[in-house]
Amino acid sequence: MSLVEPIPTQPAVPWQPFGPLTRADLARMPDDGHRYELIDGVLLVTPAPAIRHQIIASNLNDILKRACPAELLVLFAPVDVVLATDTVLQPDLVVAAREDFGEHDLPVAPLLAVEVLSPSTRRFDLMVKFSRLEAAGCQAYWVVDPDTPSLIAWELQDGAFVQVAKVTGDEAAHLTSPYDVTVVPADLIS
Repeated sequence: MSLVEPIPTQPAVPWQPFGPLTRADLARMPDDGHRYELIDGVLLVTPAPAIRHQIIASNLNDILKRACPAELLVLFAPVDVVLATDTVLQPDLVVAAREDFGEHDLPVAPLLAVEVLSPSTRRFDLMVKFSRLEAAGCQAYWVVDPDTPSLIAWELQDGAFVQVAKVTGDEAAHLTSPYDVTVVPADLIS
């Protein structure tokens, strides 16, 4: 009997190129329940969201779908939003013209991107995604904070996001971009 334990074999690790990653590299990532995004060629991996996060996103999805005009489409994550060959985001919700969607992704900036804040992504959503979507020409960006609950909405004006609503609890946000819809943060958490 050997006193040395054999080293268990490990599954092959996918080849990781040196330097910035691209959209093609992202397509080779495993389907393992994690969210894979690229910012300027840097891979960001986050775990699947919590149930509370998903309840809020689902409720907001329902509100957006009920008000959505026929020529637009509301989609729930994961949907790749390709802003550049080295920048691919997956907002929690996106709204875009039906004709803008490709078979596998949205190859242009959405009309609306929505994020439900999580402790692990809060700063990323409020800073990096905000600036990338703004620079790409996304018409509206909303964030929902489940802890408050609150909603902040920005709209693109002269190339920059301008805050158009900030509501908490039972306050209603009457929003017009990309279409008329009313959102009450407290209604999203039940």
